Amino acid sequence: METKTQTLDYKFIKQNADTLTPIGIYKNLHGTKKFLLESSFQHEEKGKYSFIGTDPYKEIIGEGNETSIFNHGHEKKEQQTENPLSVLKQQLPKMDVDLPFPFFGGAVGYIGYDSIRSYENIGDDLPDAIEMPDIHLMLYKNVIIFDHNDESVYLVATNLEQQSESVLDKRLEELKKALLSNQTTDPTTEGEITFEPEMDKETFMRNVEIAKEHINQGDIFQVVLSQRMKATIHGDPFSFYRKLRKTNPSPYMFYIDFDDYVVLGASPESLIETTGQDIITNPIAGTRPRGKTKDQDKELTKELLADEKEISEHRMLVDLSRNDLGRVCEINSISVPTYMTVEKYQHVMHMVSEVHGKLTSRFSSIDALISCLPAGTVSGAPKIRAMQIINDLETLKRGVYAGGVGYISFNYDMNIALTIRSLVVKNNYAYLQAGAGIVYDSDPETEYNETLHKARSLMEVTNYDFTN
Repeated sequence: METKTQTLDYKFIKQNADTLTPIGIYKNLHGTKKFLLESSFQHEEKGKYSFIGTDPYKEIIGEGNETSIFNHGHEKKEQQTENPLSVLKQQLPKMDVDLPFPFFGGAVGYIGYDSIRSYENIGDDLPDAIEMPDIHLMLYKNVIIFDHNDESVYLVATNLEQQSESVLDKRLEELKKALLSNQTTDPTTEGEITFEPEMDKETFMRNVEIAKEHINQGDIFQVVLSQRMKATIHGDPFSFYRKLRKTNPSPYMFYIDFDDYVVLGASPESLIETTGQDIITNPIAGTRPRGKTKDQDKELTKELLADEKEISEHRMLVDLSRNDLGRVCEINSISVPTYMTVEKYQHVMHMVSEVHGKLTSRFSSIDALISCLPAGTVSGAPKIRAMQIINDLETLKRGVYAGGVGYISFNYDMNIALTIRSLVVKNNYAYLQAGAGIVYDSDPETEYNETLHKARSLMEVTNYDFTN
């Protein structure tokens, strides 16, 4: 159902930023539960802004069908719901605003893979080894926006409570301090870090064979199996993020400190992006490692584009994205303007497409997000049966991995990245997870090695010796 829209009042200050960086602003920003969202495409339209914030006024935490709402400055409020994201619609009022930025305040956080259990029966709950909620969204009314195109910073204070202008001025002055403070000393991490798999190689390869049996029996066409790795760490995880953004720049880069844990990463793939009624998803399926030379890189690109297995898998997942959007978009509005192109990153190259649609007036962008969760590229096809098989073969909840991370603005525009190439840090442990798409003729060892290639960038930023 379409969400009613109010008008949002705000105030902002523009500052010169030629001597500033998003990293420096984040480090100098006081408060708790800070976030930094940025992109390696900083000089293109889609990545021209970095967003920084602190001190949310509200948090929405969903675990199964129970949602907790924390109004900071007030007592905790508990609320039961069958659909935790429906609580977000109640707590995040849709606002009209004439600001030119895609995000100027609203919700920041993650929607985990296991949140799908609130909408679909995919099997019994699995053990939660990390102990994180299925959904954790923090709502911000003050945001710092870094414009990379004109080297400016915008400090935005939204006026949800219709407060006086002097109150907004005070909030803006607090943000301004982050631009004027001296740079703090760089935190470091200490010691060698070794990731240990939580599933041995033989078990993963056996799971591939079981998945192939399901495929050969006509139960599914494809399924994505993953493995998690765990390491003990010491020091500040922000140093991992700083290294990651240099060694593996990606379209969707994020560092979110929830106090009890940190979620950071560099994802190549969008789960969903909405602007007004326009929706975009960009399924990625088909992977090769980068070549050591330019000629080898070209050969690997040709090999990827000629691989019938990869092409078949990619087509299937594009169709799945079309179906996901078709449930909430206008009839005949679905298009695929970009189809099976190759995008190259530091360690791997991927086959990528873009699927577009126009949201019907009956649905909000949050409904579209629900329709797209989880992406077919991390589950399989048909999606529900593939997730049931994942539930049978993987021994732990996926948690943040394979869900979505990003922002939902007050006007309901959103940019949610697929939570892959991500790291969770909690209680001096770091967790990473990577998967591979299994089809009828998959080679178990090849698929196992693909998960290692995808995990390589995060292993390197934590000083892991990948050759071991």
